[in-house]
This record gives sequence, C-alpha cells and structure tokens, in this order.
Amino acid sequence: MTKIVNHWIGGKTVEGTSGNFGPVTDPATGQVTTKVAYASTDEVDAAVAAAKDAFVTWGQSSLAQRTSILFKFRALLDQHRDEIAELITAEHGKVHSDALGEVARGLEIVDLACGINVQLKGELSTQVATRVDVAAIRQPLGVVAGITPFNFPAMVPMWMFPLAIACGNTFVLKPSEKDPSASVRLAELLAEAGLPDGVFNVVHGDKVAVDRLLEHPDVKAVSFVGSTPIARYIHTTASANGKRVQALGGAKNHMLVLPDADLDAAADAAVSAAYGSAGERCMAISAVVAVGSIGDELVEKIRERAEKIKIGPGNDPTSEMGPLITATHRDKVASYVHNAAAEGCEVVLDGTGYTVEGYENGHWIGISLLDKVPTTAKAYQDEIFGPVLCVLRVDTYEEGVALINGSPFGNGTAIFTRDGGAARRFQLEIEAGMVGVNVPIPVPVGYHSFGGWKDSLFGDHHIYGNDGTHFYTRGKVITSRWPDPADAPSGVDLGFPRNH
Repeated sequence: MTKIVNHWIGGKTVEGTSGNFGPVTDPATGQVTTKVAYASTDEVDAAVAAAKDAFVTWGQSSLAQRTSILFKFRALLDQHRDEIAELITAEHGKVHSDALGEVARGLEIVDLACGINVQLKGELSTQVATRVDVAAIRQPLGVVAGITPFNFPAMVPMWMFPLAIACGNTFVLKPSEKDPSASVRLAELLAEAGLPDGVFNVVHGDKVAVDRLLEHPDVKAVSFVGSTPIARYIHTTASANGKRVQALGGAKNHMLVLPDADLDAAADAAVSAAYGSAGERCMAISAVVAVGSIGDELVEKIRERAEKIKIGPGNDPTSEMGPLITATHRDKVASYVHNAAAEGCEVVLDGTGYTVEGYENGHWIGISLLDKVPTTAKAYQDEIFGPVLCVLRVDTYEEGVALINGSPFGNGTAIFTRDGGAARRFQLEIEAGMVGVNVPIPVPVGYHSFGGWKDSLFGDHHIYGNDGTHFYTRGKVITSRWPDPADAPSGVDLGFPRNH
C-alpha cells in the first residue's frame, strides 16, 4: 500500500481535502512509494489560523519555557537521528552518512536556539537625561513561514524554525513535495517535546500553497531557500504584500587553485565538494579555476579520484554517491554534458548513461568532468545541481578573481594556496558571502550566518546566526521618565525635547 503524507496543523495530522496528491519516488528504484497531499488555499489558511491563535500565548511565553521545550526537542532529535536520516535517504537518495551529516548540521541551529536568551538580551541606558532611561528590546513578529528545497529536507527547515519559535513566533513550513516525510517527523518530535499545538505547522503542496503563504495577510515574514528565479519571485511577491523576506537563491561556487597549492589536497577537496550528495548542494563546488601551469596535473588528479567513487543506493553502506532526486532532473543534468563538446569543453569524464545493476530504473548518473570550459558554455553559466565539475584555466591570480567576480552568483567560493598574503587578498577582494581558505565548502557554524551576495540572496538578512535572530524579531525602544515626588512641576514647553 502506498504511504500517504498529510499535513500537520494545530498539533495533529490533518488529511488533505483538496483531492490533489503528488508522487514521491525512491530515487534508487524509480518507484513511487508515497503520495503527498497538496494543500488548497483553505488548508493553508487553516494552518495560518492555527499559528495565529497559538501566537497569542506563545508570543508571551517565557524564554525559560521556550528553551526548555527546545532542549527536549534536541534530545529527541539526537535520539532519532538515524530514523530521520533513513527518511531522507528513502526520498532524496543521498547516502546515509550524508543524511546523518545533514541532521547534525540542523542540530547546530537547535543548539543555538536553546541559548536564545543570550541573543535576545536587550539594552538599557540609564540617566540619559534627568531621571530618564532608554531601553531597547526585540519582540517576535507573529506568524512566519518557511519554504524549503528538496536537497536538505531536514537541515534547511532547521535553519529556520528553531530560531523562529525560540524568538516567540509561530511557524508554517511548506517543505519540498519531493521528499516531505522528514518535516512531518520533525513536527511529531516537537509535539513530543511539549511544543503547544499550532506553534509549528506543516502544509505540503505546490505553487498554490506557496502563493497563498506569500499573500496571506497574517504571515509576517517568509524564509526561502531554492533556485535564483524562484528566490527572486518569492522576494518580489512577498515584499509586495508587506512581508519581511529572506530568499536564498542559486549558486555557481568557484574554487581558485594557485600554483603553490598542495595539488593532492586541492584535488581531494574538489572531488569531495563537487560530487558529494551527487552535486545537489547549493554550496557544491561546480567550477575549479586553475591558475598558471598546474591545470593538466590538477585535472588528472581529479580524474583519478573521481573514477573511484562508488555510486549506488543510499542505504548501501558501501555507496559514496546516490542517485538524483528525479528522472527529469537527471535528464536535465545529462543534457549539459551532452552539449559540452559542442560548446568548446573538453569532456574528460562522461557520466551520462550510468546505471546500477539491479536498480536499472533508478535516477542514476555518473561522474562528469569537463576541462578547458569557456565562460560562454551553458555548463558554466547555469547552476547544474548535479555531479558535473567544470575546470577553467587562467594565467594569473588577478584573472581568476575577475572571472569569479564576473559571475552573477555570489554564494560561496574558496581559494587553495600556501600563500597567506594571497589568501588575505582573496577574502577581501572576492564578491561572495562565504569564503573558504583551503576549505572547499565554507558553510558557517551555527553561530555565524549563512548567505550569499548578488543573485544568491534577495533580502537584507542572511539565515541563522545573529542575522536569523534579527530577522525573526523587530526592535522596540522604550523611553521612560519617573519623576521624583519632590520635583517641581515642569510646566508646558512646546519646544523640541532636549536631553538635560
């Protein structure tokens, strides 16, 4: 019997009433294993209404109450991390160890939320004028929404909702319809931890559900992670409806390799960062920029390592890379490799047409490596989101920086070098939100913020860290004066107020 994933509204499972369902496949077999209910506008409205009702009390709850629940949730999440990882592997396809890593990175943000009382400390200035004090505090917004992608069905929601609810907001999550089960399990664990009904809700669906969240007058803020075209749409539409928005878009992350770099370390990093999770990461390295004469040697080292990667089902402990999320996406990724030679690329490895014995109907693609890629090639210009690595050649450091800064994306980038001066120049000159020095995937730890520049971010706030806390709260400044009983009446003064 096909499993059905329903909505989570008001602290319980709610069966879909729209009559619309979407298929969820096991990427390793290509078989439909699950149906997910697609929400109508009425069902989205019900979730928002439940969140709005819950905010009346949750927004006034003590920090001690909120953090106590989050500590219990963290313990439950740690206890069930294997189970969550298995759900991710079954619907996304990534290998189990990678899925476990995703849960671990989500736990980092839960850790941060458990200490939210430090982040929400206000400010107080006493005696700014005679017997006048000024205090600054931060308060929750109300109902906030998260719209999250398929590639991290547990981690990206946990970039959002732990901080949001720790700050006193209530939350409506619209996860990817391609792998929805992990989000519902997180909702169940939150309820088990004692989170009041309605504080966290999950609605599944497509553009109907998304658009209703963007337009709903009771939704005060929207967080999004996904492709650049959709991020731009989310930002434009939600902003037009008066909402605060953080919309993280796509990427084309470059890795600049200088002639003095340890080429073995650089090759290890390039392969790991390009082909991990089958390249379905917004922080994957998809373009290596080789400086000077090292290009041939570096490409050969990358090829030697890439050819040894074991591709297979995510639940096989020997697999290092799993399938892609859908057959449609697999075919799109393959098209970039098929067209590469005609666009001037040298195809070193062609992973298209790859299959796994016993799993011939899975969404498989092998490792592809393209060398001497011109910047005019679609394989370079587009975010492929698959296991395709482009290598570009430049003569100097300056040419490499100009090439990277010429990209419309500015999510993450890295430099590999032994030269501290060059590394320092790079981190100051490069136009990207996250920079790695001999670190290929510079995803910040939880207490720093994640976010890109240019077409990789729409909105003023990065996600999690201090930016996350500020995004989910708004400031209020209180000026108070308590006259001493012995003070003489001050009288009427129509002049502009002065501090004295």
